[in-house]
Amino acid sequence: MDTYIVKEGKRLRLGYTTGSCAAAAAKAAAWMLLTGQRKERISLLTPKGIELDLAVQKIQMGEAAVSCAIEKDGGDDPDVTMGTLIFATVSRSSAPGITIDGGDGVGRVTRRGLDQPVGAAAINSTPRQMIRENLEEVMALTDYTGGLSVLISAPDGARLAQKTFNPQLGILGGISILGTTGIVEPMSEKALVDTIRVELRQRRADGAEYALLTPGNYGSDFIRLNLEIAPRLAVQCSNFVGDALDLCRELGFRGALLIGHIGKLVKIGGGMLNTHSKYGDCRMEILAACAGASGLSPAGISELLDCVTCDDGLRILKQEGRYEASLDRLTRRVSLHLQHRGGETLKTGAILFSKEYGIVGKTPEADQLLKMIMEE
Repeated sequence: MDTYIVKEGKRLRLGYTTGSCAAAAAKAAAWMLLTGQRKERISLLTPKGIELDLAVQKIQMGEAAVSCAIEKDGGDDPDVTMGTLIFATVSRSSAPGITIDGGDGVGRVTRRGLDQPVGAAAINSTPRQMIRENLEEVMALTDYTGGLSVLISAPDGARLAQKTFNPQLGILGGISILGTTGIVEPMSEKALVDTIRVELRQRRADGAEYALLTPGNYGSDFIRLNLEIAPRLAVQCSNFVGDALDLCRELGFRGALLIGHIGKLVKIGGGMLNTHSKYGDCRMEILAACAGASGLSPAGISELLDCVTCDDGLRILKQEGRYEASLDRLTRRVSLHLQHRGGETLKTGAILFSKEYGIVGKTPEADQLLKMIMEE
C-alpha cells in the first residue's frame, strides 16, 4: 500500500489484514473459476472504505477448482504474518450458497468465548463477511447461481502461530484470519487492548466471575511459583491496567485482582492507570512521597529519589525503619485509584511483590478476591 497516516509526528504506512488477503484471494480465485480467465491483479474494497489493488500469486487453475494467494503486508506495523502468503481455493459446490472453511495453517477454535464457535476455523466474522460479499459480487457478474466452497489456508501458519497468542487462547494448528476494517493501522496499543478483550471475554465465557490480571511475565512467574493458581488463568494486561478494568466492567465481571511487581504497580499509587514509561517514570517520586508522609527523614527521601529500582528503594525503607508504614500508605493509594476506575460494580484489589522481598503489599480486598478466584 501507498497510504499513510501521521501518528505522534511520524509518517506511517498503512497495511492490510490477513482477512483482506483471504477475501482478495477468494475473489480472484472465484473469478478465474467462473470465467476461465487468468487474473494477475485483484481489487478489493475494505470495510474501512479503502480500495486495494493487489497482486495475485501462486495461481493454479483447474476446471473444478482454482487456487491463488495474496501476500500479507502490515505496513509500518508489521507482525509475525508480515510477508506470508494467504491462499484461497474456490470450487463449485452442489450445496447452495457459499461455504467457508480453514485449511492448512489456519487455526481451529477449541475454547469458548472467541469470535467463532468451538470447532470452527479461526476465520473471524468480518473476514467471513468480506469473502462472502466479494464472491456474491463475482457470482452476480458471471450469472452463476450455483454454490461455491472456499478453503482458506496459510502454509506457514502452524509455525507462525507459535509466536502469537493463539495457543494461549485455545486456537490450535495455525494463525487466525483477522481484521475488522481490512486495514492495518500502525497502532500496536489498540491491538494489545483487543487481545486483552479477547482473553477476558474467553474467561467470562468459561464462567469466571472474577478476573486475575497481571502486567506481564514477572507477574505470571510469581503466580506460578507462589500461588495455587494455574498461570494460564491470568490475563496479561501489559501497561493497560485502566483499559483492562474497563473491559472487566463491560464484560460483567464481579471483581478483578491485579498482581504485579512493585516497580510497575507503584505508578498506580500516583493515578497512572497506563503504566508505560512514555507517560512518565514516577516510581521513585511516588515511593518517596509515601515514605515522606510516613516519617522518612529528608536525607532518606533524597537517597530514595536517587535509587534506580524499587527494590533498592525498599532496602532504604527497611534500613530507616519505614518499610511497613510506607508500603501501607502506598497500597492504600493503589487501592483508591483501582476502586475509582472499577466503579461501583467491579470490586478491585492488588497484590504487589518484589523479587527480593516477596509480597510487599495487599489492598484490603485482595485476599477475598484471591479466594474467590481460587474457588472458581
